[in-house]
Amino acid sequence: MEKHITLVAALHIAFSILGLFLAAIFFIAVVGGGLLSGDDDAITITAIVGGMVLLFIFILSIPGIIGGIGLLKRATWSRILMLVIAFLELINIPFGTILGVYTIWVLVDEKTVELFEKNSEKQS
Repeated sequence: MEKHITLVAALHIAFSILGLFLAAIFFIAVVGGGLLSGDDDAITITAIVGGMVLLFIFILSIPGIIGGIGLLKRATWSRILMLVIAFLELINIPFGTILGVYTIWVLVDEKTVELFEKNSEKQS
């Protein structure tokens, strides 16, 4: 299960970083479009909309990065965080559902639970 846990962590970190990158591109495109129009109202609206989308995706992506790093360190709290994220991913059809099911399968496995319990005892 070690390899599966590492793969789950890497996938979540990679997709979260990709989400942040795409959000930044979207922000630049939306705000740039407003600036190119030269209209003060368009600039204001695109800045607000672009900023809100960037903030929304930032809020969604950061827990995936933090949880992925925690999984790599085999931190007990990260297993719980990633299970919550995995259940939320189930509604994102099709890729989120696939990743969510795989994450849940890996993190509820008995070997994974034992691994995290042993690591928790070592840290105590």
